[in-house]
Amino acid sequence: MNFDPTATEPDPYTQAEVHGRPFRLGIGGPVGSGKTALTAALCRALGGTVNLAVVTNDIYTTEDADFLRAAGVLDPDRIEAVQTGACPHTAIRDDITANLDAVDRLEERHPGLELVIVESGGDNLTAVFSRGLADRQIFVVDVAGGDKVPRKGGPGVTTADLLVINKVDLADQVGADMTVMVSDAHRVRGDRPVITQSLTHTPNAPNVAGWVREQLAIPLGV
Repeated sequence: MNFDPTATEPDPYTQAEVHGRPFRLGIGGPVGSGKTALTAALCRALGGTVNLAVVTNDIYTTEDADFLRAAGVLDPDRIEAVQTGACPHTAIRDDITANLDAVDRLEERHPGLELVIVESGGDNLTAVFSRGLADRQIFVVDVAGGDKVPRKGGPGVTTADLLVINKVDLADQVGADMTVMVSDAHRVRGDRPVITQSLTHTPNAPNVAGWVREQLAIPLGV
């Protein structure tokens, strides 16, 4: 049997109503790929000019939220933690209620929010957000997983609005061929964008932050 690497499970939710609410950005990817570090970087890069807040997802803990609070990238009151109690994709796609409730709590405390970043718990290459939760989604992979990851496909890699290949400063140490990795990523994604980065070298993730700013400038629903 041949499998379509771009195939996704049917989205149980319709596109979210767009009027009178902040833009919602989902960040997903495997465990250890750098989702929380990217979230922190975006808070540092955008927090001075964009009214934003963050929802983190962990299965049993509030570790990612605690990390962001300790890092001081946002006022702690702007960070909400969701404990999914199940596989992370459950709360970002199958039953998004807990995340929507967390977003609502942030909106109640901070009227006028422009952006809410929803960081998924670590999951596999199939994990994508429901469009009922995320207006745009970023999928993060890292070179430590090997340069074969993009060509393995999976809806996270192939269909996310932006693919970020993270930790490129480690490529030599782990034997990852960045030319192959980037070429495969573009091949499986078509015209969807790919950004490579090292948060060690560029801690404010300027290219990803620029992409987010571009999305904020596009009217919701486009």
